[in-house]
Amino acid sequence: MAHDDAETDRHRHRDSDAHQKRHRKRRHRENGSGESTSAPEPASRSSGQRLSVNALAQLNEHNTRGYAQDPQREQEHRPKRDRPRREEYRAVDVEYDPPRRERRSRDDHRYSEGEHATAKRERRRKEEYREESGYESQERERRRHRRRTGADVEDDDEDRPRERERRHRKKDRRVVSGAIVEEGRAAPGMRGGAASKHNSYDSYDSFAKEKAAGTEYNPRIIAGVALVVLIIIIVVAVVVSKKNSADSGADKSSLQDISENSIPAAAKGTYLDPFTWYDTTDLNVTYTNETVGDLPIMGLYMDWDDSKSANDKVPALDEPWGDYAKRPARGVNLGGWLSLEPFITPSLFDYDTRLGIIDEWTLCKHLGPKTAASTLEKHYATFVTEQTFADIQAAGLDHVRIPYSYWAVQTYDDDPYVFRTSWRYLLRAIEWSRKYGLRVNLDLHGIPGSQNGWNHSGRQGVVNWLNGTNGDLNSRRSLDVHDRLTKFFAQDRYKNIITFYGLGNEPRMVSLSADAVVSWTSDAYDAVRRNGMAANVVFGDGFMGLGNWQGKLTGRDGLVLDVHQYVIFNNDQIKYTHQEKVRYACSGWTQQTQLSMDTSTGFGPTMFAEWSQADTDCARHLTNVGWGNRWTGTYDSGNASTQALTPMCPAQDSSCSCDQANAADPGTYSDAYKQFLKMFAEAQMVSFEHGWGWWYWTWDTEDAPQWSYKKGLAAGILPAKAYEKDFNCDGDVPDFAGLSETY
Repeated sequence: MAHDDAETDRHRHRDSDAHQKRHRKRRHRENGSGESTSAPEPASRSSGQRLSVNALAQLNEHNTRGYAQDPQREQEHRPKRDRPRREEYRAVDVEYDPPRRERRSRDDHRYSEGEHATAKRERRRKEEYREESGYESQERERRRHRRRTGADVEDDDEDRPRERERRHRKKDRRVVSGAIVEEGRAAPGMRGGAASKHNSYDSYDSFAKEKAAGTEYNPRIIAGVALVVLIIIIVVAVVVSKKNSADSGADKSSLQDISENSIPAAAKGTYLDPFTWYDTTDLNVTYTNETVGDLPIMGLYMDWDDSKSANDKVPALDEPWGDYAKRPARGVNLGGWLSLEPFITPSLFDYDTRLGIIDEWTLCKHLGPKTAASTLEKHYATFVTEQTFADIQAAGLDHVRIPYSYWAVQTYDDDPYVFRTSWRYLLRAIEWSRKYGLRVNLDLHGIPGSQNGWNHSGRQGVVNWLNGTNGDLNSRRSLDVHDRLTKFFAQDRYKNIITFYGLGNEPRMVSLSADAVVSWTSDAYDAVRRNGMAANVVFGDGFMGLGNWQGKLTGRDGLVLDVHQYVIFNNDQIKYTHQEKVRYACSGWTQQTQLSMDTSTGFGPTMFAEWSQADTDCARHLTNVGWGNRWTGTYDSGNASTQALTPMCPAQDSSCSCDQANAADPGTYSDAYKQFLKMFAEAQMVSFEHGWGWWYWTWDTEDAPQWSYKKGLAAGILPAKAYEKDFNCDGDVPDFAGLSETY
C-alpha cells in the first residue's frame, strides 16, 4: 500500500505537528497539580538500522488506516478531555527514548528472571500485545469484505477524516508513528515499527468489551507461559532424578534428605563429600569432619549391635571366642578388592602389554587421578556388596580377612594411588561383617615402599621397605600408618569384631634383613598395644621356614605367626600327582602346623591366612602379568632360581595343558576332578585347624574358579558348610585313576 506523492507527506507532517501540540497540552493538564514536568529532550537518532523517508511515510499511513469507525461508535464519540482514561492503557511520552536492548536467544528468555520478572513489566507487555495487535490483518479483511459486497473503493476517501481522528485516539494506546520508530523511541516490543501479528481481538468493539469485563489475559499468552513452566518443571525433575540415581545402578537413595548446602565449601569434591560417592548404601551421609587417630569417621552410624553370631557353632560377637587353638577360625579373604591383584580382576588390567600396566601403581599412573578414582571406586562398590557377607555366613564361615593398603590412610611423594576412598569401603565392610556375625581379620596388604615387590603390594619390582635408599623412611612411614590405624580401631565399637590385626602381608625375607624385620615387628606391636588395641597382632613368616621363628619375638601376648601354604609356587611341589598333593596336605602340612604351634620347635600361635585348592598356576596373571606359568613351562621370571622354562606338571612334557584348569565353568569338570579338588580343599582345612584356623584365598574372582570360594561352592568342589567336611584325613587317599595329570 504505497503512497509516494508529496502531498501525502505534507499532510502527515502537519498532522504529526498538531498531534504533538495537543499531546503537550494534555500532559500539562494532567500534571496540573503543581508538579514540574521536564522539558522535551531533543530526539536522538538510533544507531541501529533506520527506515527511509518513504518507508516511514507508508508505515505511518498504514498504522493510521487500521479501522473504519462504525456509526454507533461515531455517535458515542466525545471530546478527549471528557472521556475517562483507561487504566489498562498508558500514555507514551513521545520524547522518552528507551535504551536499546541486545537481542537475546530463546533459551536466555526461558531461563532469565530479569527482564520480565516484575508484575509491572508483565502488565506492560500484555498491554502492548493488546494494543498493537491486528491492524494490518484487519485492514486486509475490510478490503476483502468490500470486494465481496461490491462497495465503491473510493469510499476510502470519505473515511479518511475519521481515520485521522482515530489515529490520534490510538496514539494514547501506544500505536507508534514512523517518526518515533526512526528516532529509536518505539516500544521494545515493536521491531522495526511493524505491529505485532498476534491478533487477539477482531474488532474495535472488543476494546469496549474488555473495558467492561476488566483486564483479560490472552489465552495464547497464558498457554505459552504454562508451557514454559511445564518445560522448566520437567527439566528440573529430570536433573534431580539423575542426581539421585547415579550411573550403573549406584544407590544414592540415602542422599534424598541431605542438602548439598550442608557440605562446607572446603569439603566439597573431597572424600568427605557424600555427593561425590559412587555408592552410599548403609553409609551415614550426614557431614562430619570428626576424626579418630586423624582418620575420618564420616560414613559411620553411631550405634552398633554385636549380638549376632555367624552360625550356631560359634559364639556371638559380644561373647568371648575363647582359645583359637581349640576353636580355630574358618574364614575367607576378600582379595583383589581394596588392594588390586591382576589375576583376581584381570579386566582392570586388560591393556596392551607394551603399556606396562602390571599393578595398581602403573594402572593409576595410566588412568590419571580422575579416571583412576572413578574406576576404582566403581570396583570397590560392585566387587564386594552386602550380599557377599550374607553368602559368606551362609557357607558356614565365621571370619573374614580384609586386605587393604596404606593409601587408604595416606599417600606420599609421587604416589599415584587413589587416596582415602577405600577407607570408607573398609569401614562399611566391617559393619556388614558385624551384621552377619563375622569376625574380622584386618590385613595391611601394601606397605610404603613395598614389603615384597609383588604386584599385590601395589607396586611390582624392588623392595623399598627396610631396604634401599628410602628403607628407613618407609619404615617410619609404615609405623605411622599403624599408629593412626590402631588409634582408630581401638574404639569400643571394634573391640568385639576385629579379632586379628595384621602388620604387613608377606614380607619378602630373601630380600630383607631378618633382624630388621624382627625389630620393626616389635616396634609395630608396641604401637598397637600402646594405643589400646586388644586384638591379636599378626605378622608374616616371610617364607623363611617355620622352624626359623622359634625363640623370636617371645613374650608378646596375642602375637600370631601367619603362614601361607601353596604347592603351586614351588617348582618341586607343583610336580606332585593328585594323590601326592592330598597326602602332603594331610601329613606334611599337619606336621608343620603342629611343630610351629609348639614353642619348643616353633614360634607358637600359628594361623593360615591364605591357601587355595588350585593345583596349577595356570590362572591368567597369577604369576604376574605376562610372566607365563610353571605348569606349561612358560614362567619367565628373569631369576634362574625361580623360573620354569620347561613344563612342570606331573608329566613334565609337552602334554601339560592349562585348558581344563582354566575352564570358565567349574561345573564342567569331570566327576573325578571334582572329587580331587574337594578332597584337596578339605585336607588343607583339616591340617590348618591344628593351628589357629584358616582363611581361603579368595572369596571370588572374575575367571579363576579354583581360587574362588564362591564359585567352588556353586560347583560342589567345596563343602556346603565349612564346618561339615566329608574328608578328614583319616582314611585312604585314592589314586584318582583315570584322572589325567596333564589336563
